[in-house]
Amino acid sequence: MPIDDLGNKHFSLQNMSDIDAYISGIEAVVMTIAPNLTDEERQKYGSINEQNKLLVNKVHDYASVSPHLCSPDVNWAEFERDYQTRQFVDTRLLRLEGIIKMLKDTKTVHDYDNYHATLMDYDHAKYKSGTNTPGYTEKTKELSQFFPRTGTASSKKEDDVA
Repeated sequence: MPIDDLGNKHFSLQNMSDIDAYISGIEAVVMTIAPNLTDEERQKYGSINEQNKLLVNKVHDYASVSPHLCSPDVNWAEFERDYQTRQFVDTRLLRLEGIIKMLKDTKTVHDYDNYHATLMDYDHAKYKSGTNTPGYTEKTKELSQFFPRTGTASSKKEDDVA
């Protein structure tokens, strides 16, 4: 017997409104700073790999500890602002990725619940259709289009769960 109602906690209307407002607030702030790169620009500038991040961090350390060793050709105030922004964005991306994972997990359990409730409803409609109860024959016919007959009934049910 399948487990039902894995997603038995739900967002209230206030929760949903708050989340939308917070996301809108984040979008509004980020839009004032974020560049709108084309695909070509994104490919050209890319992101630095882990080795190069270590290099940037090491140069930052030298700039902080031994500024007399820094190149006069570099705008160090801008370097520091870039570094701080990069650090801020990186940690916020990690937090947002955590939130995205939580939202995906929430969606997964509710998708699972909806799908299995749908299968139970379809089975009920097929049963009622067999009793000639009005409306169920049409419902079964409409829903049957989502269950192509490509194998035995037992293997079909196993495929649906996977």
